[in-house]
Amino acid sequence: MSALAASYDMSFAAVQKHVAVLERAGLLTKRRRGREQLASGDVEAVRSVASMLTELEGIWRGRIARIDALLEEN
Repeated sequence: MSALAASYDMSFAAVQKHVAVLERAGLLTKRRRGREQLASGDVEAVRSVASMLTELEGIWRGRIARIDALLEEN
């Protein structure tokens, strides 16, 4: 994890917290190799989340457009 933390402008503890959140979300997995902890991203899980967010964005854009249209009528 320390090699990962060195790549970012944040503390080691902050990187650990971010990794823990991503792991709980199923977007990455950690495994031990000797004294090292290795993190691997799950590309398919990230694609699934991206797809879901794109779909939700479309839904909300449609709702906001309908609200805008109603406001213009009044």
